[in-house]
Amino acid sequence: MTEKTKHYAKAEMLIRKPIEDVFQAFINPEITTKFWFTKSSGKLEEGKETQWTWEMYNHSISVRTKMIELNKKIVIEWGNYDEITTVEWIFKNLGEARTFVSIVNTGFLGDTEKIISQIQDSTEGYTLVLAGLKAYLEHNIELNLISDRFPKELNE
Repeated sequence: MTEKTKHYAKAEMLIRKPIEDVFQAFINPEITTKFWFTKSSGKLEEGKETQWTWEMYNHSISVRTKMIELNKKIVIEWGNYDEITTVEWIFKNLGEARTFVSIVNTGFLGDTEKIISQIQDSTEGYTLVLAGLKAYLEHNIELNLISDRFPKELNE
C-alpha cells in the first residue's frame, strides 16, 4: 500500500434502483444536480475534464475522469492544486432493482491531523451524497443535504 492510498475515506449505501439508473446518476449532471452539485460543464467522460460548481458556496472544482466502466466503476481525480485526490465509485448489482454503491476517496497528504480532518470531511460528504441520491432515486425527494450542510447564516 502506498502513502497516497493507505489513508482513505469510504461511504457505502444500498440504493433500491437498477444499476443503470444509479450509475447514470453520477455520470449525468441533469440527475447529479438534484442531490450533489448545482452546475456542471457536462457529463463525465473518460479522459476528459469537467467542471463542477456548488453555487451556494461559490465554489468550483475541476474533475478529471480517469476511468468509466459502464455500470461497474467510475474513477476521477479532483481537488485544488497540490491536494488532488482520487475517488472511485464501485457499483454492484444485487438484483431486483437493487444496487450497492461504494465510494472510496484516497490520496490524502499532510500531517496526521490534516489527514484525519480530510478523511472525516470526505466520509461525511460522501455519506450525505449517497443519502441524497437514495432519497432522490427511490422517492423523488430532493433533500438539499449538501446545500444545508453549511448554511450561509453560520458564516455571517
